[in-house]
Amino acid sequence: MIVTFDLFSAMTDARGGAATTFGAMAAERGWPVTGHQLYDEWDRHNKAAQKNVDTRTGWTSFRTLSRDALATAYTALGLAADPEADIDRVQRSVAEWPLWPDIPDGIRAVAEHARVGILSNVDDALVTTTRAHRLVDPGLVLTSQRLGAYKPDAALYRRARDLLGEGFVHVAASPRDVGGALAAGIRTVRLVRPGHVPDPDGPVPGFSVDDAADLMTVLPAAAGPR
Repeated sequence: MIVTFDLFSAMTDARGGAATTFGAMAAERGWPVTGHQLYDEWDRHNKAAQKNVDTRTGWTSFRTLSRDALATAYTALGLAADPEADIDRVQRSVAEWPLWPDIPDGIRAVAEHARVGILSNVDDALVTTTRAHRLVDPGLVLTSQRLGAYKPDAALYRRARDLLGEGFVHVAASPRDVGGALAAGIRTVRLVRPGHVPDPDGPVPGFSVDDAADLMTVLPAAAGPR
Protein backbone atom coordinates (compact mmCIF):
# COMPACT_ATOMS: atom_id res chain seq x y z
CA MET A 1 0.00 0.00 0.00
CA ILE A 2 1.15 3.53 -0.82
CA VAL A 3 -0.22 6.50 1.11
CA THR A 4 0.42 10.12 0.18
CA PHE A 5 -0.23 13.12 2.39
CA ASP A 6 -0.91 16.71 1.54
CA LEU A 7 2.00 18.80 2.78
CA PHE A 8 0.58 22.15 3.86
CA SER A 9 -2.82 21.19 5.26
CA ALA A 10 -2.74 17.58 6.41
CA MET A 11 0.87 17.44 7.66
CA THR A 12 1.90 21.04 8.36
CA ASP A 13 0.21 23.89 10.19
CA ALA A 14 0.98 26.20 7.28
CA ARG A 15 -1.27 29.01 8.48
CA GLY A 16 0.32 29.07 11.91
CA GLY A 17 3.85 28.83 10.56
CA ALA A 18 3.47 31.45 7.86
CA ALA A 19 1.56 33.82 10.14
CA THR A 20 4.56 33.91 12.47
CA THR A 21 6.75 35.13 9.61
CA PHE A 22 4.16 37.55 8.28
CA GLY A 23 3.54 38.87 11.79
CA ALA A 24 7.25 39.60 12.24
CA MET A 25 7.33 41.43 8.91
CA ALA A 26 4.27 43.49 9.84
CA ALA A 27 5.70 44.41 13.24
CA GLU A 28 9.04 45.46 11.76
CA ARG A 29 7.30 47.72 9.25
CA GLY A 30 4.58 49.09 11.48
CA TRP A 31 1.81 47.65 9.32
CA PRO A 32 -1.72 47.74 10.79
CA VAL A 33 -2.36 44.05 10.05
CA THR A 34 -1.73 40.78 11.85
CA GLY A 35 0.29 37.88 10.56
CA HIS A 36 -2.88 35.83 10.16
CA GLN A 37 -4.57 38.59 8.16
CA LEU A 38 -1.58 38.80 5.85
CA TYR A 39 -1.44 35.04 5.45
CA ASP A 40 -5.15 34.70 4.75
CA GLU A 41 -5.08 37.37 2.05
CA TRP A 42 -1.98 35.88 0.44
CA ASP A 43 -3.30 32.33 0.67
CA ARG A 44 -6.58 33.31 -0.98
CA HIS A 45 -4.81 34.76 -3.99
CA ASN A 46 -2.29 31.92 -4.06
CA LYS A 47 -5.02 29.29 -4.24
CA ALA A 48 -6.86 31.23 -6.95
CA ALA A 49 -3.67 31.43 -9.01
CA GLN A 50 -3.05 27.70 -8.67
CA LYS A 51 -6.61 26.92 -9.71
CA ASN A 52 -6.50 29.21 -12.74
CA VAL A 53 -2.96 28.65 -14.01
CA ASP A 54 -2.83 27.57 -17.66
CA THR A 55 -0.06 25.01 -17.97
CA ARG A 56 -0.55 24.85 -21.75
CA THR A 57 1.40 28.10 -22.09
CA GLY A 58 4.40 26.76 -20.18
CA TRP A 59 5.23 25.94 -16.59
CA THR A 60 4.84 28.55 -13.86
CA SER A 61 6.66 27.67 -10.64
CA PHE A 62 5.08 27.63 -7.22
CA ARG A 63 7.49 30.38 -6.19
CA THR A 64 6.36 32.62 -9.04
CA LEU A 65 2.68 32.05 -8.29
CA SER A 66 3.33 32.73 -4.60
CA ARG A 67 5.28 35.92 -5.33
CA ASP A 68 2.59 37.27 -7.62
CA ALA A 69 -0.10 36.38 -5.09
CA LEU A 70 1.85 38.25 -2.42
CA ALA A 71 2.05 41.32 -4.65
CA THR A 72 -1.73 41.15 -5.12
CA ALA A 73 -2.26 40.74 -1.40
CA TYR A 74 -0.12 43.78 -0.63
CA THR A 75 -2.12 45.86 -3.09
CA ALA A 76 -5.42 44.66 -1.63
CA LEU A 77 -4.28 45.54 1.90
CA GLY A 78 -2.75 48.88 0.91
CA LEU A 79 0.78 47.83 1.85
CA ALA A 80 4.02 48.79 0.12
CA ALA A 81 6.81 46.20 0.02
CA ASP A 82 8.97 44.15 -2.33
CA PRO A 83 7.19 40.84 -2.97
CA GLU A 84 10.32 39.41 -4.64
CA ALA A 85 12.40 39.73 -1.48
CA ASP A 86 9.53 38.91 0.82
CA ILE A 87 8.57 35.64 -0.87
CA ASP A 88 12.17 34.50 -0.42
CA ARG A 89 11.86 35.24 3.29
CA VAL A 90 8.58 33.39 3.53
CA GLN A 91 9.94 30.37 1.69
CA ARG A 92 13.04 30.26 3.89
CA SER A 93 10.75 30.18 6.91
CA VAL A 94 9.00 27.04 5.63
CA ALA A 95 11.73 24.96 7.27
CA GLU A 96 10.38 26.13 10.65
CA TRP A 97 6.68 25.70 9.99
CA PRO A 98 5.37 23.21 12.58
CA LEU A 99 3.91 19.83 11.87
CA TRP A 100 0.51 19.14 13.34
CA PRO A 101 1.20 17.44 16.71
CA ASP A 102 -0.31 14.08 15.69
CA ILE A 103 1.75 13.77 12.51
CA PRO A 104 5.12 12.33 13.65
CA ASP A 105 3.61 9.38 15.50
CA GLY A 106 0.80 9.02 12.98
CA ILE A 107 3.20 8.82 10.04
CA ARG A 108 5.39 6.31 11.84
CA ALA A 109 2.35 4.12 12.52
CA VAL A 110 1.28 4.24 8.87
CA ALA A 111 4.84 3.55 7.72
CA GLU A 112 4.78 0.20 9.55
CA HIS A 113 2.18 -0.98 7.02
CA ALA A 114 2.64 1.21 3.93
CA ARG A 115 5.07 3.31 1.97
CA VAL A 116 4.43 6.96 2.77
CA GLY A 117 4.86 9.93 0.44
CA ILE A 118 3.79 13.52 -0.19
CA LEU A 119 1.53 14.93 -2.90
CA SER A 120 1.78 18.73 -2.88
CA ASN A 121 1.45 21.96 -4.86
CA VAL A 122 5.08 23.02 -4.41
CA ASP A 123 8.41 23.14 -6.20
CA ASP A 124 10.86 20.27 -5.77
CA ALA A 125 13.43 22.30 -3.84
CA LEU A 126 10.94 23.72 -1.36
CA VAL A 127 9.50 20.40 -0.22
CA THR A 128 12.94 19.14 0.81
CA THR A 129 13.24 21.95 3.37
CA THR A 130 10.09 20.98 5.27
CA ARG A 131 9.89 19.03 8.50
CA ALA A 132 7.46 16.65 6.82
CA HIS A 133 9.97 15.59 4.16
CA ARG A 134 12.17 13.73 6.63
CA LEU A 135 9.24 11.52 7.68
CA VAL A 136 8.46 10.04 4.25
CA ASP A 137 10.02 7.99 1.48
CA PRO A 138 11.88 10.57 -0.68
CA GLY A 139 11.12 8.48 -3.75
CA LEU A 140 7.40 9.06 -3.19
CA VAL A 141 7.50 12.86 -3.00
CA LEU A 142 5.33 14.13 -5.85
CA THR A 143 5.21 17.88 -6.45
CA SER A 144 3.36 20.09 -8.89
CA GLN A 145 6.70 20.80 -10.54
CA ARG A 146 7.24 17.09 -11.14
CA LEU A 147 3.67 16.36 -12.24
CA GLY A 148 3.13 19.51 -14.32
CA ALA A 149 -0.18 20.49 -12.74
CA TYR A 150 -1.63 22.13 -9.63
CA LYS A 151 -4.41 20.98 -7.34
CA PRO A 152 -7.31 20.78 -7.77
CA ASP A 153 -6.64 19.98 -11.45
CA ALA A 154 -7.52 16.33 -12.06
CA ALA A 155 -4.34 15.99 -14.14
CA LEU A 156 -2.18 16.18 -11.02
CA TYR A 157 -3.97 13.30 -9.32
CA ARG A 158 -4.11 11.16 -12.44
CA ARG A 159 -0.40 11.62 -13.10
CA ALA A 160 0.27 10.65 -9.49
CA ARG A 161 -1.81 7.51 -10.04
CA ASP A 162 0.17 6.70 -13.18
CA LEU A 163 3.35 6.76 -11.09
CA LEU A 164 2.07 5.16 -7.87
CA GLY A 165 -0.50 2.70 -9.14
CA GLU A 166 -4.26 2.40 -8.99
CA GLY A 167 -4.46 1.52 -5.30
CA PHE A 168 -2.67 4.45 -3.70
CA VAL A 169 -4.55 6.42 -1.06
CA HIS A 170 -4.31 10.18 -0.61
CA VAL A 171 -4.78 11.78 2.82
CA ALA A 172 -6.07 15.32 2.44
CA ALA A 173 -7.46 18.03 4.70
CA SER A 174 -8.43 21.05 2.59
CA PRO A 175 -11.77 20.91 0.76
CA ARG A 176 -10.15 21.63 -2.61
CA ASP A 177 -7.71 18.73 -2.14
CA VAL A 178 -10.38 16.32 -0.94
CA GLY A 179 -12.72 17.37 -3.76
CA GLY A 180 -10.02 17.35 -6.43
CA ALA A 181 -8.79 13.90 -5.51
CA LEU A 182 -12.27 12.40 -5.35
CA ALA A 183 -13.28 14.03 -8.64
CA ALA A 184 -10.22 12.42 -10.25
CA GLY A 185 -11.21 9.00 -8.92
CA ILE A 186 -8.47 8.80 -6.29
CA ARG A 187 -8.98 6.83 -3.08
CA THR A 188 -9.13 9.56 -0.44
CA VAL A 189 -9.20 9.84 3.34
CA ARG A 190 -10.05 13.18 4.92
CA LEU A 191 -7.88 14.15 7.89
CA VAL A 192 -9.83 16.78 9.82
CA ARG A 193 -7.89 19.98 10.49
CA PRO A 194 -8.88 23.34 12.01
CA GLY A 195 -10.11 25.86 9.47
CA HIS A 196 -10.81 23.31 6.75
CA VAL A 197 -14.56 22.90 6.36
CA PRO A 198 -15.89 20.39 3.80
CA ASP A 199 -17.48 21.81 0.67
CA PRO A 200 -21.23 21.23 1.15
CA ASP A 201 -21.64 20.93 -2.62
CA GLY A 202 -18.57 18.77 -3.17
CA PRO A 203 -18.00 15.00 -3.14
CA VAL A 204 -17.87 13.31 0.25
CA PRO A 205 -15.03 10.91 1.07
CA GLY A 206 -15.98 7.51 2.38
CA PHE A 207 -13.40 7.74 5.14
CA SER A 208 -12.57 10.52 7.61
CA VAL A 209 -10.47 10.66 10.79
CA ASP A 210 -9.86 13.36 13.38
CA ASP A 211 -6.34 12.27 14.28
CA ALA A 212 -3.47 10.83 12.24
CA ALA A 213 -3.13 8.12 14.88
CA ASP A 214 -6.45 6.71 13.67
CA LEU A 215 -5.49 6.42 10.02
CA MET A 216 -4.68 2.71 10.17
CA THR A 217 -8.27 2.05 11.27
CA VAL A 218 -9.48 3.15 7.82
CA LEU A 219 -6.58 2.93 5.36
CA PRO A 220 -6.86 -0.83 4.69
CA ALA A 221 -10.52 -0.43 3.76
CA ALA A 222 -9.81 2.72 1.73
CA ALA A 223 -7.15 0.87 -0.26
CA GLY A 224 -9.25 -2.25 -0.72
CA PRO A 225 -11.32 -3.37 -3.71
CA ARG A 226 -14.04 -1.00 -4.81
